[in-house]
Amino acid sequence: MPELPEVETVRAGLAKYVIGKKILSAATLHSRALKPASIAPVSALIGSKILDVKRRGKFLWLSLDRPICLVVHLGMSGQLLVQPSTTRAHKHLRAEFGLSASRFAKPGDQLRFVDQRTFGWVSVEEYVGDVPSSVSHIALDPFEENFDLSAAITRIKKRKSAIKPTLLNQEIISGIGNIYADEALWRSKIHPEIICEDLSKAEIKRIINNAVAVMREAIDAGGTSFDEQYKNVNGESGYFERSLAVYGQEGEPCPRCGSAIARIAFANRSSHLCQRCQR
Repeated sequence: MPELPEVETVRAGLAKYVIGKKILSAATLHSRALKPASIAPVSALIGSKILDVKRRGKFLWLSLDRPICLVVHLGMSGQLLVQPSTTRAHKHLRAEFGLSASRFAKPGDQLRFVDQRTFGWVSVEEYVGDVPSSVSHIALDPFEENFDLSAAITRIKKRKSAIKPTLLNQEIISGIGNIYADEALWRSKIHPEIICEDLSKAEIKRIINNAVAVMREAIDAGGTSFDEQYKNVNGESGYFERSLAVYGQEGEPCPRCGSAIARIAFANRSSHLCQRCQR
């Protein structure tokens, strides 16, 4: 699933092409493409001007010159691509939006939502405060200006659950998924099954700081791409997969101690770790 670095890479790529453009056409092409809670079909966006591309955690939205916005969640395999309308449509094309011309978006360019597994969606939404309604329950992510590190540490310290699923809880801290949780825990030498309240505040701070560091490195590399399912808006894959220490590295030597990386099942998910470094 695309996590914060992948969604941020898409956001930054989209901003280059779509800010200041008008939506000239809009259509969903699959019954599951439009979120059921959407307040209107995407055709309600026709004629609106795109003012900004914003993100919180794994959620992305287009801010418009109207009191509504277009929210996109990439799900497991979603992609947002800017392509000429003459480009052959991908077989998993789920929604498309025609754009007005610009320096980067040429006449006839389209913003296309491609999603092989159909777990992603688009939605027309109103705002709750300064975020779309579907994002209002999501915690701030560590890259937001108002993110409170001390408050996040306190919230995590109080929990009686294990640290790995806590990091994945988007209402505690948003943007971190399986990939970067495993990488942050490895960097912090913390086992994913350790209970949060048994960790010191210093250890929790180290985990969050390492999560931020590894995600920042992933953003610089364009995100992590697996089996062609994540791509930037220009169709390019990310390259951070080459820098992963533990995620997806089962049986490979730990970059720190040389022990074989293990994959364990925990809380209905898999965790990758070094059982020597992360006792």
